[in-house]
Amino acid sequence: MKTAHTILIGLIGFSFLYYGISCLSSNFMTAEFKRFGLSATQRKITGVAQILGGLGIIIGFFYRPLQISALIGISLLMLLGWFVRLRIKDSFIASLPAFTFFVLNAYLAYYLIAIR
Repeated sequence: MKTAHTILIGLIGFSFLYYGISCLSSNFMTAEFKRFGLSATQRKITGVAQILGGLGIIIGFFYRPLQISALIGISLLMLLGWFVRLRIKDSFIASLPAFTFFVLNAYLAYYLIAIR
């Protein structure tokens, strides 16, 4: 695996750990999920999914199928997040991070499958 891909995958893993913890503990994220029209349960499920995805990406450096699965899961989570942003009519700029993470994680999962 190329060094740039390895670094990027590691950054994504730690980013989703951070965002998952933030999703569970931050007042800002609680307010954002209300703005999205999502429940506290959906916020908690999202936070746990982000933490598990981040851990799966990091632990996946030792077991590639786990990393690929985690990247696919996070990609799908970000696709759903992008749809939520579109549904509430967020601006292009506000919606761009979710779409970018969707594409990036899907690409990295594809890349890891292709180099097997």
